[in-house]
Amino acid sequence: MALPAELAAKLKRGPDGLFAAIAQERDTGIVLMMAWMDDEALERTLATRKGTYYSRSRQEYWVKGETSGHTQYVHDIRIDCDGDTLLLTVDQVGAACHTGNHSCFDTEPLEFTDSVIDSTDPDTGGH
Repeated sequence: MALPAELAAKLKRGPDGLFAAIAQERDTGIVLMMAWMDDEALERTLATRKGTYYSRSRQEYWVKGETSGHTQYVHDIRIDCDGDTLLLTVDQVGAACHTGNHSCFDTEPLEFTDSVIDSTDPDTGGH
């Protein structure tokens, strides 16, 4: 199986052939995790609706929840405007993060160093 040519042409891959994939929980909108995919991981996800990713450290494919039971059922996949990131809308069963947290982003927010934000400066979020 191969990605349809029209879809493959929309994707921008890094030098290693990978692109980012963000998993977002369908019911809550919570961003659960970020992982890497390549064409084959995307093909497998499209064929099975199971979040399938590529591990750069292990250099192998992995299906979310295959060993932990914390599965992802994929409802929707969207390509961002640049073609280098996918957004997967998923139903997450159990923790999404390998630490056991529901989300990999269950951390304290970083503190900004600026005490005053100039609302007229577009670089500081004034819009």
